[in-house]
Amino acid sequence: MLYAEMSQQVMSENLLERFTREYIQSQTMPQVLFTWHGGEPLMRPLAFYRKAIELQRKYGKGRIIDNCIQTNGTLLTDDWCRFFKENNWLVGISIDGPQEFHDAYRRNRHGLPSFAQVMKGIELLEKHGVEWNAMAVVNRLNVEHPLEFYRFFQNIDCRYIQFTPIVERIVLKSGKECLAHVGDKESWQMTDASITSEQWGEFLCTLFDEWVQKDVGYRFIQLFDATLANWVGEEPGVCSMARSCGKAAVMEFNGDVYTCDHFVFPEYRLGNIYRHSLVEMLYGDKQRQFGVDKWRSLPVKCRQCKYLFACNGECPKNRFYTTSEGEEGLNYLCKGYYRFFEHVAPYMEYMKRELLAERAPSNIMNAIKENKL
Repeated sequence: MLYAEMSQQVMSENLLERFTREYIQSQTMPQVLFTWHGGEPLMRPLAFYRKAIELQRKYGKGRIIDNCIQTNGTLLTDDWCRFFKENNWLVGISIDGPQEFHDAYRRNRHGLPSFAQVMKGIELLEKHGVEWNAMAVVNRLNVEHPLEFYRFFQNIDCRYIQFTPIVERIVLKSGKECLAHVGDKESWQMTDASITSEQWGEFLCTLFDEWVQKDVGYRFIQLFDATLANWVGEEPGVCSMARSCGKAAVMEFNGDVYTCDHFVFPEYRLGNIYRHSLVEMLYGDKQRQFGVDKWRSLPVKCRQCKYLFACNGECPKNRFYTTSEGEEGLNYLCKGYYRFFEHVAPYMEYMKRELLAERAPSNIMNAIKENKL
């Protein structure tokens, strides 16, 4: 709705070059990561991404440049997969578990199911040896079937999995239903696909029990890895579990830059790349404030919580609840996360000890078999 008046919502080659040059120049590390997202990024022709590679080499000047792309997988072909393999791209596939769960919400514009096409896309990635991972959305349907959901990924031998809970609110603005952001104070309701905090806690605990007995060190679940990192005192690999945020800015097709891909709303617009440099926007006061506000805006209940170190209040986009004391800023998923952390605490402590002793955390699987936990 932000760009309803613009019919052609695709990035021009001129903008692609400007962005590539500025993005590389704005990096302070020798390794640069480009993340391609959508909509559906494979709707652009392969020539667009060949041009992107050409520009990265032009402006990279010897830097190590990596690319990852998030796709629903339905448009993958041999040509796409050869390109990804030749250029060492990581491909994220959006797939929400077995067919009945996936097809419930992921249908094409004609209302037809997409699971078979996605699985065909995964087969092509495997055929060409392309590195891929799964990005699975946890919705009101599959959240009730954590074991069936997880065993599907075991059966297709997916080793890297991110799962993201649907937490979406709808508000009424000027007579129109709109997606709400954390600052919206209007009367709201959760979308039909959204899960509850209690469901999230049950889902995480059940899935963790399966993983910790069989798959530690082989199958990597982003949230479990991030939890262990926080337990050990290391920086987690996902911003939602970190103390501060602000490193997941997004640029739209017209050059508009927003603080985060969960905050593409007018209030969180940093500027436009044609009028402000990426350095100005990404390292400016507004973005810096957005990052530190994650910690500063925590309610007292969170600051006093024994598991604050493990979640850091999770993602600010989900902090629209009020505490029992009437303080704003409580995470909608708080109860679920608290239950999860209580459940996994002894396992995390064991794996922490193993890591600190320079032993493999996967030793926990033998400890469980030997009833040492």
